[in-house]
Amino acid sequence: MHHDRKPMTLTQKILAHHARNLTRPWVQAGDVLQIAVDWTIASELAWNGMDRTYDLLGRPKIHDPNRFFLAVDHTVDPVTLAKDPRAQKLTRLSRDFAKESGLRHFYDANVTILHTKFYRDLVMPGQVVLGADSHTSSHGGLGAFSIGLGGADITAAMVLGQSWIEVPDAIAVEYEGELPFGIGGKDVILKTLGALGRNTVAMERSVEYRGSAVRRFTTDMRFTIANMTAEFGGLNGIFEPDEEVATWIAQRKDPEYREGALYFRADEDAPYVDRFRIDLSKLGPQVARPFSPDNVMDVERALGMPLHGGFIGACTTTEEELVLGALVLEQAMKDRAPMPAHAKKLVVPGDLSIVARMREGDLWKHYERAGFRIGPPGCSMCLGIASEKALPGEVWLSSQNRNFENRMGAGSLAWLASAATVAASSVDLKVTDPRPYLEKIDQDRFARLLFRDAKTRVHEVRVTDPEVRIATTPTEKKAATQAASSPLRGRVQKFGDNVDTDAIIPGEFCHLTKLEEVGAHAFHHVRPEFVGRVKEGRTIIVAGEGWGSGSSREHAVWALLGAGVKAVIAKSYAFIHKRNLVNEALAYLVVTDPDFHALVDEDAELEINLEKGEVKHPASGRTFQAVRPSPIVQALQREGGLVPAIKRHGTRVFEALSA
Repeated sequence: MHHDRKPMTLTQKILAHHARNLTRPWVQAGDVLQIAVDWTIASELAWNGMDRTYDLLGRPKIHDPNRFFLAVDHTVDPVTLAKDPRAQKLTRLSRDFAKESGLRHFYDANVTILHTKFYRDLVMPGQVVLGADSHTSSHGGLGAFSIGLGGADITAAMVLGQSWIEVPDAIAVEYEGELPFGIGGKDVILKTLGALGRNTVAMERSVEYRGSAVRRFTTDMRFTIANMTAEFGGLNGIFEPDEEVATWIAQRKDPEYREGALYFRADEDAPYVDRFRIDLSKLGPQVARPFSPDNVMDVERALGMPLHGGFIGACTTTEEELVLGALVLEQAMKDRAPMPAHAKKLVVPGDLSIVARMREGDLWKHYERAGFRIGPPGCSMCLGIASEKALPGEVWLSSQNRNFENRMGAGSLAWLASAATVAASSVDLKVTDPRPYLEKIDQDRFARLLFRDAKTRVHEVRVTDPEVRIATTPTEKKAATQAASSPLRGRVQKFGDNVDTDAIIPGEFCHLTKLEEVGAHAFHHVRPEFVGRVKEGRTIIVAGEGWGSGSSREHAVWALLGAGVKAVIAKSYAFIHKRNLVNEALAYLVVTDPDFHALVDEDAELEINLEKGEVKHPASGRTFQAVRPSPIVQALQREGGLVPAIKRHGTRVFEALSA
């Protein structure tokens, strides 16, 4: 099948299909490609920063107004829309742009959550999707190559219809065994995080979910697992699109989003750098304790823990989970009187179409009987920046995807679980095993409520191979001239592993766009002295593994720039944050030498030579070598970042940078 080319993973096949100017009929890890982009997607919170980039580019015509998807979901609920000038400003900016550009896919406040509608109605297998949100990884559930990037990258792709990517290494997670009924995608991905660890084996890699069990995973389960690949640390998560996916797509009303799917398969001998087997046959409900999504245990270990509140919602919580939560509550409330509405029990569906389908199945009454308030679609408590927040010291069980410090509100303590587990635990507001209730649910009725009984099953899909376009003329390489830059000097502020973007700049300040204003709030909750220390000359950050993990917010880089940081040195970086550092031309170095990290303390003086990739520690006289960045990264740093590069080279920017 591939005698004239090397074997490829599923991700590599999609990238090869979308690549321009290839020199051979395959791609491999480490290749830097110029790729055509099918879709760009964003929220109003991301658009705020993107609008600034769009302004700097001179507000050009966008590549295809039918292929940029914009949803107002992150900061809005009816209360903030009525009262909060920040939410009003963000919403207005998005509405104005949608009008100005004639967007076909603009969804105003509280209609949907960014990823929910896009996944259900629009994305197709084999497409390339770039989103200004880390949970863009969700769309790999339907077999697309879908990644989150910072706003500048998405603005560029929206304008040019193309982008660049360094082909990642890939791992395979192989699921075996049959899942018990009611144990879903959330339990599977929490188990995976607990077993393999966040920002470890998946860090900056493609994660391809495979194995005998995945054929029985519904498209909703795949969504949740791909969604939380962001928490795993992967660049993208992806499932091979199969009959389950084809059946889902066949139900769509609009033929434009039913046709043209690419059903690629990873080659038998695909080059995975590692494979991990996970047996699901005995899996039970999982919970993750604060403050990390991989801090996972079986529900039995937390039984009876008192809770202040329960939240069911956020993009990771699918229609399937909402229906299951309702059926759990129906069983749990069988012999109990209805409860009055409770301020700290909240369910927020992902899309108005799901609201309607739940109403059709008469399912909302089960949530209401158990005291839940039903909110309109939006990110809600998962981000804790609209009006719904957990209070300091409150313990919540939530079906969202992140439980970092302050995530649900300043000082909040978020535990993660599936919607079924949150539903069972909400009745008495203490952690409860949902399995006794799951056992009583009529599984045929569950399928009917999800409209799965009457579906036209697609029996087979046509598996194809990518069409690869080989460049006919060799691209000429220009020798880059580089002015010698003077070394950077400064003193150190030291950080540990997995410092996330919520810590660098909390979501509540992401409405700001002036660098000095964003910079004033760097590490606002976790290290309030940070900004003052930068002003005193501690301008170099030295950190451990996984610096900048979490969301795609480029505000995390703006906060560092605005505060006056000159350089970041870390053992490893989250992929999106690293690209944001490149796009904004903030110097970063990868130094893995344990001697360096042992030697360099808080306040140590360092001297950095960016050209040579060297870091000198004058006190000991030692010099350490950093990992050399790829040529395209060096080229972007020379140009002063992505915006200056596009202004200088226009639509040929990626050719120019690769040359």
